[in-house]
Amino acid sequence: MQIKPRQHVLDIWRAVARHSFDDGKPVREDLDGLSSVADAERLLCLLYPATEVPALRLDRPDTTERDVLRALEGVGSRLEIPPRLIAALSQFMHGHTGPDGSPTFAGGHYFRPAGPQQELTHEQYQLGVVDSYSMSVTLCLATLGFLKVYEPGTTRPEVRKAIGELREATSTRLTAAMISLLRSFTVDVFDAESEQGQRLIQIIGQGRPSDRAVLQQFSRRFRPLRATIIESLSRGVQVDEDIRDESWLFECGWAWGVVKDTPTVTDLDVQVPGQPDGIADRLPYVYFTVIALDGIQDLFSDRTLTLGLLDADQQKLAEALRLRWELSQQYWSAVARFGSGRWPLEDLPWQTTGLQLESEYFSLTVAAILVHDLVRRKATDDDLTRTVALMERLADRGRVTSRMTRNDPAVELHGPGVAMPLAGSERSGGPLQWRMTDFSAQLLKRTVQLAELSRNTNAQDRLLRLSEQVFEHLWDRRIEDGEGAGLWDHARALHPDARGDRCLSWSITERVIECLVAARNLYEQQPIRSPELAQLARDLLSEATHLLGREQLETPADADGSRGRAMRSMESRLDRARSLVDDRPATAFALALPVLQELDTLAQARGAAAQEV
Repeated sequence: MQIKPRQHVLDIWRAVARHSFDDGKPVREDLDGLSSVADAERLLCLLYPATEVPALRLDRPDTTERDVLRALEGVGSRLEIPPRLIAALSQFMHGHTGPDGSPTFAGGHYFRPAGPQQELTHEQYQLGVVDSYSMSVTLCLATLGFLKVYEPGTTRPEVRKAIGELREATSTRLTAAMISLLRSFTVDVFDAESEQGQRLIQIIGQGRPSDRAVLQQFSRRFRPLRATIIESLSRGVQVDEDIRDESWLFECGWAWGVVKDTPTVTDLDVQVPGQPDGIADRLPYVYFTVIALDGIQDLFSDRTLTLGLLDADQQKLAEALRLRWELSQQYWSAVARFGSGRWPLEDLPWQTTGLQLESEYFSLTVAAILVHDLVRRKATDDDLTRTVALMERLADRGRVTSRMTRNDPAVELHGPGVAMPLAGSERSGGPLQWRMTDFSAQLLKRTVQLAELSRNTNAQDRLLRLSEQVFEHLWDRRIEDGEGAGLWDHARALHPDARGDRCLSWSITERVIECLVAARNLYEQQPIRSPELAQLARDLLSEATHLLGREQLETPADADGSRGRAMRSMESRLDRARSLVDDRPATAFALALPVLQELDTLAQARGAAAQEV
């Protein structure tokens, strides 16, 4: 199934408008109101494409396309859509604000009890989580960008007042989310002889060298990162002094929430109220690290920088987050590719060290960090080719591109999903879990990102074919009727053994939207240039130009009939081919070849005429 970003985004927008707006007014669901994550995801389904894809923009009503208006007719008319989006965004910002005026980041119903008899308390539903911090960064930046473009074009006093209030609330929430991300970053240091240390050595050593040799190699490989952590990490994080001992191992990344005993951030010009004490253990999760990386990279996007969306305090926080963003990418990318033989990541499934879990989902999350790092440092062909093969294996093992067998354990990836205990959550009154059900959507997102990165024809072709297969799998899992029709997720439509009935998931729906935006960015790139084809196209152009010049010698200068028009047409097509030969050699080849055929036809006709004479 071919991915058609514009058409598919509009199909989803039509369903979102039908589900989330009633006569133009935003509908607030009781269930969604418990989770700032779900509420942010729902808004991003509309706002993210509208601010990232120029053809789908809504911030300049006079340029909104007709098909966009038809898809959003449930929201309002051309002039009504922006104010109603502002109303929905204002509802979100005020709905997730505490009594003291500070933003809240409740995980809500995304938190799950660890035991069947356990019931969550109201306080547990209100706990902050990295998913919410990261989603809030993306949503706040999209909102600020939307307002900055839309405001100069409106003169209505009530709308301008709503814009001012929303901008202030959004900026406050953005700062609070960035602070929470800083306070959720952690460095876990542990003895190589401990159970966690032995597990990490087993993962990266792949059973080949001795434990001592692996430890020495780890020490050499991560010495620069260790030095950076010791010298540069100061704001919002506590690092164990044992990090200085190179005989100890460490991991870095994001915990599930604000880490216990993490200090508050106070060195800002404007103090943000509400920096609650953390309860999370000092344990990095690859899942929450990926989620954090996705949000933080939006702070450095071209749109954020061009529109100047960050104030002075936010720029300070952004630089601190960028350091952690780079550290995490470099660390997990190096762990995933550790050694000179088979990558640890290629030994599926991935095993976590602290929680001692293993799943293809964790392999995918580590691969996602690797993709982040490959994009950052412009990957080599070898790294890219091996990562492509890894994605193909994950798609097969997850039964996305292969048939599900009877009692297949892979069904757990899709329904009910992979459960992950939240270390330290027992301090809230009872242990909590987080369940990931978006394996297919995450696989599609990383595959499309890799295809955007690849400049190798064979690798990109494999990635595009895999992307289309995964997208077809996801598209067939849409809810067909009733609540959430046209949205996700109905895993049992493809996997009858999956547990749980169809249930509207804003998490999966939003990730599909991200995939479509990424696919649009891929199609916006220039096609991969083949040096061999470029040389062949130049050879064709050289011969065609020479033959055209010879043919023009036989054509009167004032030729006006069909022959004269044919000469001018061929000359124009060759000029066009020459202008494309460097960037699009296949197109240049296709333009030059018919010209050669026409020139040969003319030469044959002239030869036949000469024989008759």
